[in-house]
Amino acid sequence: MAIRASASREIDALIADLTGHKTVAREAAMARLTVIGSRAVERLILVVHSSKLPVARVSALRALEGIRDPRSLGPALEAATDADPSVAVAAIALARAFIRQDKGADVVDRLTTLALDQARAEAVRLAAIAALRDLGPATVAPLLKALADDAKPAIRAEATRSPKTVRSAAAPAPKREDADGMLARAADEGLPEHPDQLREALASASRTVTLARLLRIAERIRERESTEPERLREGWAAARAAAHLALAKRRSRIGVYDLREWLGSARTPLPLDAFAALSMVGDSSCLEPIANRYAASRDEWSRTRLADMFRAIVKREAISRRHAAIKRVERKQKRALDELWPR
Repeated sequence: MAIRASASREIDALIADLTGHKTVAREAAMARLTVIGSRAVERLILVVHSSKLPVARVSALRALEGIRDPRSLGPALEAATDADPSVAVAAIALARAFIRQDKGADVVDRLTTLALDQARAEAVRLAAIAALRDLGPATVAPLLKALADDAKPAIRAEATRSPKTVRSAAAPAPKREDADGMLARAADEGLPEHPDQLREALASASRTVTLARLLRIAERIRERESTEPERLREGWAAARAAAHLALAKRRSRIGVYDLREWLGSARTPLPLDAFAALSMVGDSSCLEPIANRYAASRDEWSRTRLADMFRAIVKREAISRRHAAIKRVERKQKRALDELWPR
């Protein structure tokens, strides 16, 4: 596709912001490049290949995930093996978008290799497992069986957990064309009876579902979750996390306040989708509650997720030890900070 000179200059300026050190400018550039779409793909791929800043490479991969141009699949599969876990996880998220398309077999092969590689960072292996779960329980069952005796507790826990997306006959999965309608009703009228059905709809949501509606759904679920018996809260918590992940995939931070409060108040581990959402859009205000929860937790699975999330935010936001948020953590949780700080 030929690019007009004016468009080329705009893309050049946005790439400069994307690869710079100013967080706000980088986030704005990423959003704008996603809107520009296919015209920006080659330049974004160049950033993935050549930038020395992990945060810039992650931002380029996130923009490419939003565009979903087939040209980005090869670079995504290559970057999925990157030595920096934040880059690898972002690349896996991009590759995940192509798992059911023409070259899906290549995606499955690469992600399976990563999931089984015990030398890889746990965050990378968990991201690969989560992506492969999109193929359905029967397809992913042999992999999960192989991982059930893995040396890492977090991998074993993920491989043996009951998938939240298993549906009963009373809660069939909505068709893609029905998902947006269900979400509109959930936001404007009231939640459906079954949280699994809502979670499926959130996973299938198109970009026509407004951010305001997604946030309203998360808020409605939070209210519903607080009134449910203990035995039913897990399903609603998973749906709430799915709503936040849908927001995060749209690069929106409008739900960060709810995630931050949830992290600080929950007595049980957050669902994996909530951790993923915080890793994608959490900001410096999330670091203190993450450190507090890390210090208080005795659950190795949660501690690993919290550490990965803390480091992902620090790297993505290019936060130094001199940042005010880090100084607050250091005053209150110095030991935790020493363990959490990226090495």
